[in-house]
Amino acid sequence: MDLVDNQVSAAATLANKNGQTSLLDSGEDFEVLDEDDIDDDPPPLEDAGGGDHQEKREEPVDGEAKSEEASQEWMDVLGNDQLKKKVLVAGQGRDSRPTRGQNVTISVKTFLKDGTPVQEQPELSFTLGDGDVIQALDLAVLLMELGEKAVVQTAAKYAYGTRGSCEPEVPPDADLSLEVELKQVCNAADLELLQPLEKLALASGKRETGNFHYQRGDYAFAINSYVIAMEITDSNSKVDMSPREENQLIDVKVKCLNNMAAAQLKLDHYEAALKSCVAALDYQPNNIKALFRMGKVQALLGEYGEASQTLRKALKLEPSNKTIHVELSKLVKKHSEQRGAEQAMYKKMLGNPTPSDPSKRWTKESWSLSWKWLFGATAVAIGSVALSVVLAARN
Repeated sequence: MDLVDNQVSAAATLANKNGQTSLLDSGEDFEVLDEDDIDDDPPPLEDAGGGDHQEKREEPVDGEAKSEEASQEWMDVLGNDQLKKKVLVAGQGRDSRPTRGQNVTISVKTFLKDGTPVQEQPELSFTLGDGDVIQALDLAVLLMELGEKAVVQTAAKYAYGTRGSCEPEVPPDADLSLEVELKQVCNAADLELLQPLEKLALASGKRETGNFHYQRGDYAFAINSYVIAMEITDSNSKVDMSPREENQLIDVKVKCLNNMAAAQLKLDHYEAALKSCVAALDYQPNNIKALFRMGKVQALLGEYGEASQTLRKALKLEPSNKTIHVELSKLVKKHSEQRGAEQAMYKKMLGNPTPSDPSKRWTKESWSLSWKWLFGATAVAIGSVALSVVLAARN
């Protein structure tokens, strides 16, 4: 199954211009095939100075004193010592903190634990809480004030995990240090007022984020991103939209439903995956990916007859698809084995004798022959008596 669709590339570019940034442009819909904690103290990010030759500093004013006092304390964000934040420069107060669903812009410098630079992003914009960035940033920025500068130290599990990352280049199981400044906070755009291309780009960006999480094996995060993307496609619009633009939004939604079904399958949520497939087919009844995944889900639920019918429909639409051929062959074999087992079980339950029992067959046949012989002999005897009576009468 080809998973590449270039229809929304231009729209995804527009999303970046509008301040929506995903972790990875992971391309189009993909085919599903057969898928530490470190508590070491992190190093300092810079030389703290020291020795006997320091210049004598003037007494700081009140604001500077508060900033310096705040910078000396580490906040244990999750209470497990694996995600910590320290204020370097105080912000504009607690009232200026962002909330989930708002758009934020930050500058961030990323370092490995040993201080090796990884990446510098002067202007990174994302929707807080949507999973557009690594979990450490999503959680830490929630606790930052506008204008605040802070250091965030995170274990690998809240960054790029056991897989690491190619872009940016992060090795597996790498703890990170992040220098973050919260530069801007604003409310998310009103979906009803978005232009069609803006809405398409926003939904496509969330879908790509879901693909990124899926490819990393973070299936729950992937499902969350697909749900957000579908909420965007389903939102009402006060702006005129052409039939072509409506179809493009539907196409994005169907791709989200297909990929969400794939993620639900990975989590063994079969009933939920079946509902996602049914929803996708409501929009596009001949969607090959939705039919294929629906057939797989039905087979996993033991509905072999329905699964076979679904896969045959998919094969009829795409006869050269080898993946469907293989799945259908396995399904036919399983169905045959199931029917054989059911027949054997029914015979055992009903207690039917097998036709190969020679003693019972002989008994039945012998009784049949005995009755036939007795009946014939009786008829001959009666006939003989009648004949004798007639002859005697004539004489």
